[in-house]
Amino acid sequence: MIVLEGVTKTFATAAGTFAALRGIDLTIARGALVTVTGRSGSGKSTLLNLIAGLDRPSGGTIAVDDTPLHTIAPGRLAAWRGRRIGVVFQFFQLLPTLTVLENVMLPMDLAGNGTGATRRSRALERLESVGVADQAAKLPATLSGGQQQRVAIARALANDPPLLLADEPTGNLDSATGAAIFSLFESLAGHGASSGFATDSWPATRPPAMSDDAFARSPSSFSNA
Repeated sequence: MIVLEGVTKTFATAAGTFAALRGIDLTIARGALVTVTGRSGSGKSTLLNLIAGLDRPSGGTIAVDDTPLHTIAPGRLAAWRGRRIGVVFQFFQLLPTLTVLENVMLPMDLAGNGTGATRRSRALERLESVGVADQAAKLPATLSGGQQQRVAIARALANDPPLLLADEPTGNLDSATGAAIFSLFESLAGHGASSGFATDSWPATRPPAMSDDAFARSPSSFSNA
């Protein structure tokens, strides 16, 4: 379960203090499939980054599976995130000098998850689940944007995290592939994993089979940028 209480996030800018999030109260149950919708600049990515422990809130508290994130030492946060959270970044963040297969194996390597052989096998399974297993030996730069997006999703799933956070996960995919990816996330939710998405265009990309377990926060809680 994810619980946010009174979460705010502000940034200092040349024009003064900018409030990206204001007083967010939110509870996400285990196995929920949740979306955050809103126009660009409304604070969606900021919210996901806070839940993932990639940034700290300016105020309020965030707890993931009863663990308040502010109690985790900065030096231990990356290891905790590697075991508990899979993150799909908006701009992929694939390592350019590693092959597709090596990119997906990397989270398992860092977490000490399995042996070399089992990591390779699991990585290939994750790539197969998103339809790019045939690209395993290639470098990311040789793939299309949509293929890189699918590799990023496979990497986020590498350690079977109980929480998956995705920033515009279908932004570079055609509608058919986007629907297939959402179906994959639905399946994960059905097996107990929680998933959170940020999107500018959910109504256009949501497949008909998608459940109604979704939310849109009040605009007053987010920035008006």
